Amino acid sequence: MTNMKYTFTLVLICFLSFAYGQKEEILFKVENDEVEVSEFKYIYEKTNQKKADYSEASINEYLELYKKFKLKVRRAKDMRLDTIPSLKKELDGYRTQLANSYLIDKEVTEKLIKEVYDRKQEDVDLSHILVNCKADTSPKDTMIAYQKIQKIYESLMAGNDFEKTAMLSSEDGTAKDNKGHIGYINAMLPNGFYPMETTAYSLAVGSISKPIRTSVGYHILKVNDKRPARGELEVAHIFIRNAKAGGGAHLKAKIDSIHMAIKNGSTFESLTKLSDDKTTADKDGYLGFFGINRYEKVFEDAAFNLKKDGEITKPFASSAGWHIIKRISKKEQKSYNRAKGELQRKIKRDSRYQLAQDAMIVRIKKESNFEEVPSVLEAYKNSLDVDFLSYKWKPSEKPDNRFLFKLGDKNYKIADLEEFLGTSSRKRQRLGRGGNMKTTAQTLYEDYVKKECLAYEESQLEKKYPEFKFLMREYQEGILLFEATKMEVWDKASQDSIGLTTYFDKLKGRGKYMWKERAEVTFFTIQEVDSPLLDKVRKAAATKSTEEVLAKFNEPNKTVVKTRKEVFEKGKNKVLDQMEWKTGSLSNSEKSQRDKSLNFMKIEKVLAPAEKSLTEARGYIVADYQDYLEKEWIQELQRSYKIEVNEKVLKKMIKK
Repeated sequence: MTNMKYTFTLVLICFLSFAYGQKEEILFKVENDEVEVSEFKYIYEKTNQKKADYSEASINEYLELYKKFKLKVRRAKDMRLDTIPSLKKELDGYRTQLANSYLIDKEVTEKLIKEVYDRKQEDVDLSHILVNCKADTSPKDTMIAYQKIQKIYESLMAGNDFEKTAMLSSEDGTAKDNKGHIGYINAMLPNGFYPMETTAYSLAVGSISKPIRTSVGYHILKVNDKRPARGELEVAHIFIRNAKAGGGAHLKAKIDSIHMAIKNGSTFESLTKLSDDKTTADKDGYLGFFGINRYEKVFEDAAFNLKKDGEITKPFASSAGWHIIKRISKKEQKSYNRAKGELQRKIKRDSRYQLAQDAMIVRIKKESNFEEVPSVLEAYKNSLDVDFLSYKWKPSEKPDNRFLFKLGDKNYKIADLEEFLGTSSRKRQRLGRGGNMKTTAQTLYEDYVKKECLAYEESQLEKKYPEFKFLMREYQEGILLFEATKMEVWDKASQDSIGLTTYFDKLKGRGKYMWKERAEVTFFTIQEVDSPLLDKVRKAAATKSTEEVLAKFNEPNKTVVKTRKEVFEKGKNKVLDQMEWKTGSLSNSEKSQRDKSLNFMKIEKVLAPAEKSLTEARGYIVADYQDYLEKEWIQELQRSYKIEVNEKVLKKMIKK
């Protein structure tokens, strides 16, 4: 029954196009409870989908349903169901869950997913200059690295050539050969390279970036080109190895002869046996799917220049030898909705996720006029003793009321921080294993500020985001509707035995709860070992009663025939429906796949259609009684509450 809670919940989210605080037209009222036009339009369109044509018949039909929904919600409030502790607790739990999802998913996760998805539509050709500086580099060496990259940047701004500078100054070991050229990249870049990815997709072609830092050091980027993303291609190939591309006329002649054979009608697959790539030669040359930067550029370009599945390249040379590539298929770009789940999993494992959360905290601080007093925190950290890093530490018995920071209109004191530190014992001890009290205290202080920032933002959700307010109202009214319907309809229908009996008695003789024609059937079973007796058992069953058959074939120490009786309605048993419906009819014998036993059935009696008893029809009767009680309840609600419909507003909604 609890699963029905959400079945009866109607969505109440308004269109976001209506500005928060704007006075909207009221479609109807239940007493003083107003229903705005935007609320009705949204649920009307959501429920009716493509059938939401705003015709007069469609609007009026749905309006009647929605009025009944609002009547039930009003009654639930008058029953004070919204004050029940368990329901309030459930609603609070939902609010916390929704708020967390709303704050993190909408502001962080969804933005990052959309960002990566949009970036995946484009490949960016990059060059870079690197100065090594890992995350754990000392502050002194970090400064040296920063000063070096800054000087390089200044030289580039002064007009120095990027490629020459990369060859001379870059600490990327490949720079002397490739002049800093990385090639085309596509989002997402590996963990720790989010700043590089963001800069690459932000710069215009030909632009040079300011120094940026990744997990390996400081970079200066140059964007050489941008193009629509190549995606992934599925290919097969024939390969003739050559230590030096282009060398060896006999090897070129060999690849040309293979290509000519294909042109003359030989299948590509039949010729892959001649390939020097032994890992694919016996698999029709199959290489599988690959994307950019997997193979040498000449190989990649040749493959992606194939426009149709089944198309084959001319022979071409790479640094490894000669190739002929066949395109098998191209992996189409997934829609945003299909790609979303996979991207979300990747993003939550990437450092960009934490960076985005940190940025959200910065925004909350700014919007809430966050103020702090660093000197108070510093004095507090200096006052801590060694017990702070152990389980022995407890908050001060006398609350420390020194002002620590302000968030919105709330002031936080040292005493508030200490209360948080007391609940963070495990993390406090873990962080303190290095013995640095001030660092541990600072980290936990930042955790506390973050926690309070999120709590503050959560408290503002209804004010800042109308859609959050409507989501909460949806859930609250769904809970109330469920509880009220349970009390007024479902519980009465299942527990009111007198009312159910009275309702059933009124319907007797009307043919509502009827058995179709039925047959009383006996199933006869004989084990495989006794199969020679089957014909005799069937012959006896055709003319004798079940008791006589059992008496004839079974002995005190041996059971040959087993039976069981059942009653079937016509149309409920496939074997029975194929038999002639008359007393004494036997089915064909069948062998059980499970235990190899032999089985047949006999119709003992055919029963004419008859009215079901209350016990026999109980499930159907309870369901009908629920419908009856709900109709009675709605009529009572319509008598009890005044409904006013703004006909002028209603007519404006009707389009045809």
